[in-house]
Amino acid sequence: MNKNLRLKTTTMTFLPHYNASPEYSAEVLRKSIPLMIKNNVPPHPINYAVWYVYAAGYNGLLNKAINKALTNNELFDEQSGLALYKKYICNESEEAFEKMQLQLQTVIDETASTVEQSNAQVLSVSGNLEGSVLQLEELDNLSDAGSVLSGILEETKQFSAISQNLKVKLNEANEEMQELRNELVKAKEMATRDGLTGLLNRRAFDSEITDLVDHALDSNHCLLMLDLDHFKRVNDTYGHIVGDKVIRFMAGILKKYVAQDHLIARYGGEEMVVIMPNTEVNSALEVAETIRATLAKSELKQKDNGQSIGKVTVSIGVTALQTTDDVESFVARADKALYAAKTGGRNKVMQA
Repeated sequence: MNKNLRLKTTTMTFLPHYNASPEYSAEVLRKSIPLMIKNNVPPHPINYAVWYVYAAGYNGLLNKAINKALTNNELFDEQSGLALYKKYICNESEEAFEKMQLQLQTVIDETASTVEQSNAQVLSVSGNLEGSVLQLEELDNLSDAGSVLSGILEETKQFSAISQNLKVKLNEANEEMQELRNELVKAKEMATRDGLTGLLNRRAFDSEITDLVDHALDSNHCLLMLDLDHFKRVNDTYGHIVGDKVIRFMAGILKKYVAQDHLIARYGGEEMVVIMPNTEVNSALEVAETIRATLAKSELKQKDNGQSIGKVTVSIGVTALQTTDDVESFVARADKALYAAKTGGRNKVMQA
């Protein structure tokens, strides 16, 4: 086996990456600690991490698992906390990576082995063929050439068989490599998506907004920042399962009214953002108003009993990119507009 074909393996730690501001992190922490106390969760770093992610809503699968446990009145002891941490926060990406790495190494090993075996067979047959050619050249009587020609014919058939076998093996290896490429694309896609809503996650938003600001040639680019009004009241009154459904409903409205070439992301918790490239601010305001009005007139009910959960509204801040902006100032201005919508009575669209 050619050692140059061996994949370089390293010990990797897959820890979650959250690019939240200190203020937002503090807000999430203030939410998570009361939840831990209420559910008698042992206070230590692993459980802090689990319940921080839960309170922030970064991982829809984690939230689903905890909500199910809460519904079933399960205990959150040391073992359950560690299991949640390993499954939903730290270990899943590592296991997927290691699995694909092993599969890729297997394909490389098998392909290299096939090539080496074929090469050895070709060398052997080639040697025999060269010997037969020499014999043919040294013959004095052409009547004796029959047996030599038969040997050359047989060796040519061997060449053809080796070539065909190599072709089959390489085609199989190519198919396996294509499957691995598809898995890697899928893994990359999952790494940029919010588990609860299917929207882009915070990490993907940070990357996309940076790319937009760095390469913008003009100011015809807008940013919406949205926050569900009084969402804590929904969670406290009806529970996190209903709260998650409200967030998904809001995401559905965004997907319906936001243009396909625009980017929607879950910024954290009940906050969402929309990057709107090549869009005049008046158009952005119209879309924002449509989103606000659609949610305001929607009647949301619990699926199991038909009970109304009351009016749910959203506040939206809108801003356009300025030539002097960096990412921080662009996002801060959208946040300022959102704050104005909140302090101005909520269920409003404001521009900054």
